[in-house]
Amino acid sequence: MSDLLKKIDARTKLAGTNKLEILLFTLGLDERSNRRENFGINVFKVREVMRTPEITQAPEMPDAVEGMVSLRGNLIPVIDLAKYVGVQTSSKPEIMIVSEYNVHTQGFLVEAVDTILRLDWSQMRVPPEILNNNMRGLVTAVTELESGKLVMMLDVEKVLAETNKVDDSAEFRGIHPQRDVVGKTVFYADDSAVARKQIQRTLEALELNYVECINGKRAWDELQRIALTAEAAGKPIKDYVNMILTDVEMPEMDGYMLTKTVKGDPRFAGIPILMHSSLSGMSNQKLGQSVGVDAYVAKFEAHKLTEAILSMLRGAM
Repeated sequence: MSDLLKKIDARTKLAGTNKLEILLFTLGLDERSNRRENFGINVFKVREVMRTPEITQAPEMPDAVEGMVSLRGNLIPVIDLAKYVGVQTSSKPEIMIVSEYNVHTQGFLVEAVDTILRLDWSQMRVPPEILNNNMRGLVTAVTELESGKLVMMLDVEKVLAETNKVDDSAEFRGIHPQRDVVGKTVFYADDSAVARKQIQRTLEALELNYVECINGKRAWDELQRIALTAEAAGKPIKDYVNMILTDVEMPEMDGYMLTKTVKGDPRFAGIPILMHSSLSGMSNQKLGQSVGVDAYVAKFEAHKLTEAILSMLRGAM
C-alpha cells in the first residue's frame, strides 16, 4: 500500500472515533499584546499549502480580501486572516493555505504553518465567553496542548460570510411550507453561529419546529433528555423529534460520533439522520455512511437542504 493510501485509510478510520486532524498555523506577533496566537484548521478542509503567490488586486474588495490568485486556471479569492482577525503585526504573511469549503475554494494568508496534530474532539472545548467576545465570535473551539499552547479553531463559515458580504436572501426564495410536513420537528446541531442561522431560516420558511444545539455533546445530552421525557409520558420519541440534522466538525463530540451514538441506541430507531457539512467531498460522505448517516447534503445551499429535509421527513412518516 502506498503512503498516500495509508494516509487515506488512517483518516477514514477516524470516523466514529471522535478524532480529528488539525493543521496548526500562526498569524504573526500581535504588537498590542506581544503574543503569537496559535490557530487550527481541519486537515480535511486543506487542499494544499504553498508560498504566497503573486496576488492580483481587484476593486471594491472587503478590507481583509487581498485580491485574487490564479490557481490551475481558476481565480480564487485570497483572505488575509491577520487583518480579518485583527492581529496587528509587521510580519508579512508568507504562506497561503488553499482551502475547499462549502463547495468553494479560497486562499487564507498566514504567517507560518506548524504541524499536523491528531486530537480527540473531546479535547476541543466551547470557547469561554470572554474569549468569544475578544475574538468577535470567530472561534468555535479551543484546546490546550501538552506544551501549554492554546489553539483556537476559527469559524471559517463566519469568515467567508463576512468577507463575501453577499445578500443571501435569494437563497431562500421559493421555499414554502409543505402541508404534509408542517409542524414536524427537526433537531439540529452545529457549532457555527452562521450555519445555525442559515438552518433556522430554512426551517422557519418551511414552518417546521426545531430544537437547536451548539455541538454534538450537548445534542446527545438533550436527545437523552427528550427520550426520558417521551418514556415518562408513554409516547414515542417521534412525537418530539422527527429527524436529526448534524454538522460534522463540532467540539466535544463530532457529528460522526453523535450519529454512531444515536444509531446505537434503540430508543431512536426510525429517527433519520441528515449530515449537513462543509466537508463536501465524496470521502466525507462515505465516512458518514460508515457510521449510519441516512443522507448527506453539502453546506450551504438552502434549496438542496430543503429537498433533503422534506425527503427525510416524508420517508419517516
